[in-house]
Amino acid sequence: MNMTTPTTTYTRRTKDQLAARVAQDIFDGAVVNLGIGQPTLVANHLPQGREVILQSENGILGMGPAPEAGEEDYDLINAGKQPVTLLPGGSFFHHADSFAMMRGGHLDICVLGAFQVSATGDLANWHTGEKDAIPAVGGAMDLAIGAKQTWVMMDLLTKQGTSKLVEACTYPLTGIGCVKRVYSDLATLECTPQGLKLVDLVEGLTREELEKLVGLPIAA
Repeated sequence: MNMTTPTTTYTRRTKDQLAARVAQDIFDGAVVNLGIGQPTLVANHLPQGREVILQSENGILGMGPAPEAGEEDYDLINAGKQPVTLLPGGSFFHHADSFAMMRGGHLDICVLGAFQVSATGDLANWHTGEKDAIPAVGGAMDLAIGAKQTWVMMDLLTKQGTSKLVEACTYPLTGIGCVKRVYSDLATLECTPQGLKLVDLVEGLTREELEKLVGLPIAA
């Protein structure tokens, strides 16, 4: 974890720009779970003409984008209790059936938030040790291990300026070696058994400066 400030000027991705970047990589026909928080924004940025089937942990398949203001139906909500829309052919069902999908390898991709991700793909996203923190891991463990690919969407640095990408997680783990990609406000990276590999950077930031921010080697 490094708090070095880059010498060049760069612009961070906004939350919507980051959501659009994630959506860009979701392939046609994928069945995808979008985790609580930032990942839910991805639903609003899926490319036109690309069929992506969105699943929610609380028992929905075939979600659409967020409803327009005033059109919310609070009997139709995602796992984060946010109102959602249902596309033609969509369905809702028992929580146990939803977990059978998650645990049975039926999800192509899940997109989750994180407190920490290790260079080799360990995930810590449910507990920070604070007294008011969520007391249990919930469905994050099932998603992280059950999906064919687990992607993380997060700010690269904490509010204190330390990296959320680390050599080894210090928070309780959700899953080991499960994260394939990290999409952040500064860069997109792959987690491999050999460590981090760069996919792309925001304009104005170099790989060497990113390495200083993260405090870890990043392969080109």
